[in-house]
Amino acid sequence: MSVNRPAAESEPTGSANRRMVARLSIVVVLMFGFGFALVPFYDQICKATGLRDIGTADSVSNTQVDMSRIVRLEFDANVRKLPWTFRPLTPAVDVHPGAVTQVLYEVENTTDRPLTGQAVPSYGPQLAAAYFKKLECFCFARQSFAPHEKRQMPVVFVVDPALPRDVGTITLSYTFFEVEGNKS
Repeated sequence: MSVNRPAAESEPTGSANRRMVARLSIVVVLMFGFGFALVPFYDQICKATGLRDIGTADSVSNTQVDMSRIVRLEFDANVRKLPWTFRPLTPAVDVHPGAVTQVLYEVENTTDRPLTGQAVPSYGPQLAAAYFKKLECFCFARQSFAPHEKRQMPVVFVVDPALPRDVGTITLSYTFFEVEGNKS
């Protein structure tokens, strides 16, 4: 025996579903609109509080640079028992303590055979070594050169702003020594 349900009982379920879909659709539209409204709202809050102007790129500056003074750096290059030419491309620079600076040295193996050397730094005055921070330097590793190879090698450094104020000039001197690792 089959039970026939009256049409009136199924109608409330259908209308309840339609009302639920309508309510959910309204919620979706309101959330979408709220998301769009947040952008100008956030922009106005940031402008009012001075936090950030969204339309303008941020400017970045190194606040650790001591702009009130300049230290002169003089560069020197020597070789010990190596038939190389070695020289700084810039003999001296003036820097503000805390500023990242790069200088280049040029090295050439003037022989017909490969050679390997290691550069050893020294500082004048000697106390400057504690305030001279090398970030990149050819002196960190042995350097192998093919016959007649010429290369420019960087030294990237920062002079610590804590350098005593009575030190106005620092001399950085590198001496290249021949080391094991040459292929004859």
